[in-house]
Formats: sequence, C-alpha cells, structure tokens
Amino acid sequence: MATNVVVIGTQWGDEGKGKLVDLITERARAVIRFQGGHNAGHTVIVKGNKTVLHLLPSGILHEGIVNYIGNGVILSPTALVSELQLLEKNGIPVRERLKISDSCNLLLPFHVALDHAREQSLGKSAIGTTRRGIGPAYADKAIRISLKAIDLLKPDVFASKLAEVFEFHDFVLQNYFGAASLDYKQILDETLAAAEIICPLLTDVTMRLVEHRTRGENLLFEGAQGTFLDIDHGTYPFVTSSNTTAGAVAIGTGFGPLYLDYILGVAKVYTTRVGAGPFPTELLDETGKFMMERGYEFGSTTGRSRRCGWLDVAMLRRAVLLNSLTALGLTKLDVLDGLPKIKICVGYQLHGKTWDLPPVNAEDLAMCEPIYEELPGWDKSTSGIKNFEELPKNAIAYIRRVEELVKVPITIISTGPERDETILLEHPFA
Repeated sequence: MATNVVVIGTQWGDEGKGKLVDLITERARAVIRFQGGHNAGHTVIVKGNKTVLHLLPSGILHEGIVNYIGNGVILSPTALVSELQLLEKNGIPVRERLKISDSCNLLLPFHVALDHAREQSLGKSAIGTTRRGIGPAYADKAIRISLKAIDLLKPDVFASKLAEVFEFHDFVLQNYFGAASLDYKQILDETLAAAEIICPLLTDVTMRLVEHRTRGENLLFEGAQGTFLDIDHGTYPFVTSSNTTAGAVAIGTGFGPLYLDYILGVAKVYTTRVGAGPFPTELLDETGKFMMERGYEFGSTTGRSRRCGWLDVAMLRRAVLLNSLTALGLTKLDVLDGLPKIKICVGYQLHGKTWDLPPVNAEDLAMCEPIYEELPGWDKSTSGIKNFEELPKNAIAYIRRVEELVKVPITIISTGPERDETILLEHPFA
C-alpha cells in the first residue's frame, strides 16, 4: 500500500529539510512543493557536490522521480528558468523530471521592487524578508489581481492583464514609496521568454497526484520555511506570507487531507532564525557564535548569518500539535560535539506564570524567560556516525530526553551534511 509523506520544518526554517527529503526520496515516485517561492533554500550535498535549490523540489536530483510544483507556490518565471538552466548545465535533466501547476500565481519584478521599497521604508522596524517579492505576490493573490501560470499560454491575454497590474503597482512605487518607475515592456519580454521554457511543463497537478495515488505510488510532499514562519500560526508579523504547516499540503496541491499518512517534522538539535522577531533561547555569547560557525549558519537564499540558540522544546510541542506529527527528524547533532553542557528550553516564565507552550503573539513571546534543563555534553565526535548505538552515551541521552519531552518518536538523526551521514531508525516509507 502506498504511503503519502509530508516533511515539515518545526522551527523558523533552515532545519535541514532538503537533506531529509533527498534522503527518503529513493522510495517515492514523486516529490511535491506546495507553498512558498524562491525565498526557500534547500541545500543537498551528495559526494561533496553541493546543490542549493530554491523553487525546484529536492527530488530533482534523483533519476526516475517526478517533481511537481503545486498551485500553492508563488512562481517567479525568471528565477525558475535561471535555476533550471543552472542545474541542466550541471547535467541534471530538469525538464524531464519537472511538472508545474498551471494554477501557480506569478511573481514578477514589480513584486520584488515593492518588497525592497517597503522593507526600506520600515527602517529599523523592517520584518527582515528575503526581498524576493514573496509578500507582495501573495498579496496580489489575496486581492484577486494576480496573474497565473496558465495565462502564459496566451501571450496577448497575458500582455493585457500584465498592463493593468503593472499600472497599479508602478503607481504605488512612484507615488507612495518614491521609487523609480519600472519598464513594462522589459518585464513582458523577459516573462514571455521564460514562458517558452515553462509552458511545456504546465499541467493539472491535482489530477496527476490522484493518478499516482490510484496506481498505488508513494508521494513525498516537501515544505519550505518552518512552522513558526506560518502566516497564521507563526510569530506574526515576523513570518513568511504562506502557510508552512502540514495543512497547507491539501490547499497547495489539491490533494485531499485524508490521503496524508505520515507527517515528518524536522528540527535542528539547537534553534536558529534569520531576520527579525522574538527568539527566547537566542545566545549572544561565545556558545551562540560557536553554533553559528560550527553549523555554518548562513542563509542558503540570502547569505545572512542566522541567529542561534538552545533547542526550544516548548516551540516543538506546539509544532507537534499544529502539524499532527508522526515522527521527528533531528539534524546537525555533530554541531554540539565538544560542548561541556547542553541546555534544553522546557518552558517559559511569563507574567508570573509557567508556560509549557509558546504564547500566540510575538510581543508576549519576546518577553518570555526560558526555563532550562541542563544535560552533560560529549567529547567524542558524532560526525558521520550511521548507527545509533555508536553515538556517545550522553548524545543518546540527549536525544532520548528530547523524545520524552515532545512525546513524538525521533526516527532520523543527521550527523553531517552528506546524504549518507544519517542514522535512520525508521523510514517514513517503510
């Protein structure tokens, strides 16, 4: 019987989802992206070769796997073509492996310009977006003026629709933000040039997924960003512009929620976030610097350094509830090698009360004082270990304690960046 697996980030993104998706893809027939845009950055390392993916699903590196971009993804035509051509230059036959929903909403250059202008106007209050235009593109979708991928099939119709949306946004750019006017003809020409590559890849993704399910084939749904960047359930307004939790799979692909069998959450053994926003366990000391340097914590999309802190189990508990997690995968265990003491945040003090789950609003979360439990570290290197029993006893104790606190089995443990540097206790497609 086929299994349909969802891989979800349980923190603020950058948890290492790309590696785990790549790892378990071997037993899937198709890999599907269902939300976000080219603000995502999934890094996959195989035999020393590093590939950073933004719009393309992480299964694109596997022969015989169909990769889908679902309708919930905001699609930048030029960014997609640029990424596609780069991989094809490196010998990956992307067009043989990729299909795109014709219902994807398009991200265009004026969305990028609006993102830049808004962030700049906010000054020190800026949210810290990737400035890729994601928010303005999702906003167009919400107010029903967005162009869709299917519009690219009729260039004349597309040109007419583009002119209307362009006029509106160019007016805002010039008269509200005081920014320079954009070139409509240049945007049209660049987008239609990209359309020549994109249009042959367009399909009804929902029906394709139904066909896979009817044939009894395994499907793997790949999330971008993380649970607490969700537009509804994250640390608003310091979030992304899409729903990043497991429920978004059904909306972003049209694949019914009752068909989902296994939800794998992914978390680092510590916590990071990029950009502004509350972060109760953040470390602004040498330990935080150690995590950043040892874990090479720099955004694969923006290059920005990530803020680092101790693992926040209170947040993980809420992520378990929001995503109805089946199991948890831990990444970057090796980064903690050599630390004499390791702390886990098990709750907070706020307004004179103890909280086991994070408060809903960002202002309260920023005021939370973490309650820590301290565990002994380990001296032996865990880098590259593939058998659980070979881990240092204190590393095993740490993993078991996290498992006990979140009340979800930990079934995958990553001990290095390479695909095979992984302890696999249970395969989601078993």
